[in-house]
Amino acid sequence: VKHGAEIALLKPDSKAGMTVNEALENRRSWREYAPEALSLEELSGVMWAAGGVNRPADGRLTAPSALALYPVRVYAFFAEGVYRYDARAHKLVRVLEGDRRKLTGMQDFVFAAPLNLVYLADRTVYEGRNIPAEHVRYLCGQDAAGYAENVNLYTAGHGLRSITRGSVPEAELLAALGLEPARWFVALAQTVGK
Repeated sequence: VKHGAEIALLKPDSKAGMTVNEALENRRSWREYAPEALSLEELSGVMWAAGGVNRPADGRLTAPSALALYPVRVYAFFAEGVYRYDARAHKLVRVLEGDRRKLTGMQDFVFAAPLNLVYLADRTVYEGRNIPAEHVRYLCGQDAAGYAENVNLYTAGHGLRSITRGSVPEAELLAALGLEPARWFVALAQTVGK
């Protein structure tokens, strides 16, 4: 993977990997990762599984969303930099250079794994709706869980490792990304590797 201003991702092979039942049988939470980077094919599949477009006619994603509002944005943290996933174009767009993996978790394995995903939720997609703030957090968490479990099943079905996590230094992460805490919050994080 060449870490430039953008990373053009490959279209995932819909026939690759194990069956869903085999992936479910293999699914587990991993806390040990090799430092080896994912291939472009593996990275492309992980990002598409998280929240890529699977119905081009209407732009709907692989992950479900309460009220179909899709408040979750996926950020990928590598040793080389931080990227935001553009699902429509199926590419990663660099937002920060350098190793910022320490912003994605508290456990030591997070800092050594080749990829950490952070699912950030945008509260503004619920503006104008009669939904209490605490319920917005619930809905966003529900959406992020769908994204993360898609990745867990993808990794289990393709010989990769992953774990979904909730521990993130949120204030530091949002500050580094220049995101307003009144608008954004961390719904979940996830570590991916081999």
